Amino acid sequence: MKIHEYQAKQLFRDFGVPTSEGHAAFSVQEAVEAAQRLPGPVYVVKAQIHAGGRGLGGGVKVVKSMEAVREQAQRIFGMQLITHQTGPEGQQVRRLYVEGGADIARELYLGMLLDRDRGQIVIMASTEGGMNIEDVAHHTPEKIFKVWIDPRVGLQDFQTRAVAFALGLGGKAVRQCGSFLQSLYNLYVAKDCSLVEINPLVVTGSGDLLALDGKITFDDNAMHRHKDIEALRDLDEEDPREIEASRWDLNYVHLDGNVGCLVNGAGLAMATMDILKHYGAEPANFLDVGGGATAERVTAAFRIILGDSRVHAIFVNIFGGIMKCDTIATGVIAAAREVGLDRPLVVRLEGTNVELGRQMLAESGLAITPATDMKDGAQKAVAAARAYAANLAR
Repeated sequence: MKIHEYQAKQLFRDFGVPTSEGHAAFSVQEAVEAAQRLPGPVYVVKAQIHAGGRGLGGGVKVVKSMEAVREQAQRIFGMQLITHQTGPEGQQVRRLYVEGGADIARELYLGMLLDRDRGQIVIMASTEGGMNIEDVAHHTPEKIFKVWIDPRVGLQDFQTRAVAFALGLGGKAVRQCGSFLQSLYNLYVAKDCSLVEINPLVVTGSGDLLALDGKITFDDNAMHRHKDIEALRDLDEEDPREIEASRWDLNYVHLDGNVGCLVNGAGLAMATMDILKHYGAEPANFLDVGGGATAERVTAAFRIILGDSRVHAIFVNIFGGIMKCDTIATGVIAAAREVGLDRPLVVRLEGTNVELGRQMLAESGLAITPATDMKDGAQKAVAAARAYAANLAR
């Protein structure tokens, strides 16, 4: 789960991480009123979307008057902001954050995330603040300094000093770096974060550290412990299909291909996407219905896939263990009848109650193409998608 910059900065302040003063705005007038509450004379008007690169896309503007605040708020509100993270369709701006200007002497990068290989939180720091950290990692990886935190002892003072020295900090900024990192680590652990990123972290003209930006992503599996965080969720920033999937406890990720996938088990789902690509198609989604899905959840999954107009064929690939093949068959039949099966459907079943499941599909009267194995199913799904696309083009 992601939140907006203004929400992240409020959490920063709650945990003692210094940020510049600012206020959220949901209209042009609120943006002006937010600026009037700031000391000035410099104001920054920022679009609030769940994507980076807002400045390059025209979503962050520095101004020096109330009239300029109003003009930029009017321009940014409602715009379809396109960045390298939104894709070509962009994201509509529905919220703004207006904050005071900062006296910036240096721009740095700071992030905390989970290193799954080591099972530890890693601090990533770089002197290349304000840049895309992925570009820094690709072109100048030596400029990224990393420190891993042992969960048994937590963040240690010698580690914060190592980060400070790697960033070239001196004087009081070295001491501030210790409390800054400790506060950030406390936030990360207390709120079950998966990523905390500040880009840029700035050193001001007076030598103080300041979080000029803020990005936080949370572990979805821990949200039952954090109703306050869950309340910050902005559904306008999420794919409606993924929202619907979350209501049914389905693991769904929308992709850009044309073959819809309905699979049980994350490993099999990944393999299914790989084999579709191997035979020349692109998956339209990752969808794992799980090992204990009911017929109702399968129906919901089917409805979500069919709701994507770019899907030209559907590949159901099930290995029945806990999830029985007849349950999948019941869900597929019910969904196809409920929403209307208007695209090719290829089904491969294997495992518990497979013969019963195959019989149910065969006797359903629906236009379902059976597959003997995973390879056969992938080839048939790719061929069906191509034929469907060709018919659309006529």
